[in-house]
Amino acid sequence: MKPFARILLGLGLATVVLAGPDEDAKKKPTLVDIVRDMRIRKHETAAIATLRNITSAQAQFQATGSVDVDNDGVGEYGAFAELSGAVTLRGTNRTMNPPVLSTAFRKVKNGVVTRSGYHFRVFLMGKKGPVGESATGGFDAATLDPKFTETTWCVYAWPEKFGETGRRTFFVSHWGDILFAAKATYTGAQGPAALAAFLPKQKTLGGKLAMGVAGQDANVWKVMR
Repeated sequence: MKPFARILLGLGLATVVLAGPDEDAKKKPTLVDIVRDMRIRKHETAAIATLRNITSAQAQFQATGSVDVDNDGVGEYGAFAELSGAVTLRGTNRTMNPPVLSTAFRKVKNGVVTRSGYHFRVFLMGKKGPVGESATGGFDAATLDPKFTETTWCVYAWPEKFGETGRRTFFVSHWGDILFAAKATYTGAQGPAALAAFLPKQKTLGGKLAMGVAGQDANVWKVMR
């Protein structure tokens, strides 16, 4: 921005003061900045696509009745390791064959699957509240509430390294809408709690979502359009 003149009146005289360049002007991005931003956009796009695939896989899994622990004829939702065929299905002695989710989701570590710069974790309803997938994959059927696992689930995706592999945290549930928190700083092992994207005072995965307002983690969760 070109220097400009400011006219000051002092002691009855006009004094001209030249101002420097606009201090608010943004710094020109470097090649490193551009490459990083391209990488982040790529990872975030991949995370969104993965969440859509998980949504389809969960719907298919539940519809087939592959898991029906309470034997009421209604299928339940599953863990990444179950959907991908890595572990025995709850209440059975078999695995999902063919799997409904990519075999990449067989690699569950500390309850999380990592791919394309993002961590993913699935939650189902337990008898005492939401439960995340176990450290090595799957769920302990004895800890889950079959009535809730027939109808609800949710998944969070957050950056493996905030600011480097991604900036947004994503959420999807049985409702199918993908939400994101633009200012959330979840990173690495520090992922969202099960009810982070739900309205305050909600206690189950069937509760109301924080769509356009602050969730239980104080971040504003917006609907992906």
